Amino acid sequence: MAKISNGARAGSGSLDECVSSYDRLVLMPLFRFSRTLRLSTALALALPLAACAGDDTDVPRPRGEIQEVPPEQLYANALTQLDKANWIPCAAAFDEVERQHPYSIWARRAILMSAFCHYQGNKYNEAILAADRFITLHPGNKDAPYAYYLKSVSLYEQIVDVGRDQRRTEQAMSALRELIKRFPQTDYARDARLKLDLTRDHLAGKEMAIGRYYLKRGEMVAGISRFRTVVEKYQTTSHVPEALHRLVEAYLSLGVVKEAQASAAVLGHNYPGSEWYEDTYAVMQEYGSIPDAGKPVAQTRSASPVAAPQEPMPVIAPPEMASDPGTAAETADKKDDEGGLFDWF
Repeated sequence: MAKISNGARAGSGSLDECVSSYDRLVLMPLFRFSRTLRLSTALALALPLAACAGDDTDVPRPRGEIQEVPPEQLYANALTQLDKANWIPCAAAFDEVERQHPYSIWARRAILMSAFCHYQGNKYNEAILAADRFITLHPGNKDAPYAYYLKSVSLYEQIVDVGRDQRRTEQAMSALRELIKRFPQTDYARDARLKLDLTRDHLAGKEMAIGRYYLKRGEMVAGISRFRTVVEKYQTTSHVPEALHRLVEAYLSLGVVKEAQASAAVLGHNYPGSEWYEDTYAVMQEYGSIPDAGKPVAQTRSASPVAAPQEPMPVIAPPEMASDPGTAAETADKKDDEGGLFDWF
């Protein structure tokens, strides 16, 4: 019996040892894993809640609604700024009319008035953008010539001296040509023709400046190309007599006497009283009688540098405006498609 008891105890001890081994090797790792899983899950759920409960300064909030103002009131505010000659705030006020009421008749007027205010404030790029927007949206409106004119003069007044890039000059010439082509009988076209002549003269001055540079460096062929461009492309400008004279100098330096004589003959026929013809005559007397001599010809004089055109610019006055925008609205509603900018006020 003792043996059986001892055996039972021994067996019981072995069983206890087996259960302990099973708990240690199987159940404990599972318990640890499940506890780790529970902790991970709790942390995953707690982090978003902690973020929500934290500082909410970084959380985007909906923007406040802007109170809509009637277009008549916005337009009246813009006119007030216009009377005070506050050009930039005035342009911003007219832009606000278009932003809040893009499909009203006030928006169409506001675009053109915004272009005018930007022009008066010397914000030429903004004036050009506003004028282009009006032309795009309302190409058949009676005030389209005025929009083209504002665009043209905004480009024209950005012309710089001939020593700098002439991209704006070319753009101004293109805009002036388009204005003259589309609306030839308007007052704007008449002013544009004068500005177009000055613009062409300025571009011819740029060619002359480059040609003189080549001539001083002894690069006669390159200089001749520039001078011929002036003679052929800018025939009505004031630089043609000098261009012909420089051609005579360059041809004589190359020994091409016949070409020099032809240029001198053209100069004498078209500009007989010019100072440049007197210089050409003296040069031909000294060098022109020797055929194919190829002697370098000294330049007789240096022309003064050409500056940007200094034509007195007329101030583009805004149209007369009524004190009560509501009265203008009633008139514009009756003849909205027929009336022009000057009928709006």
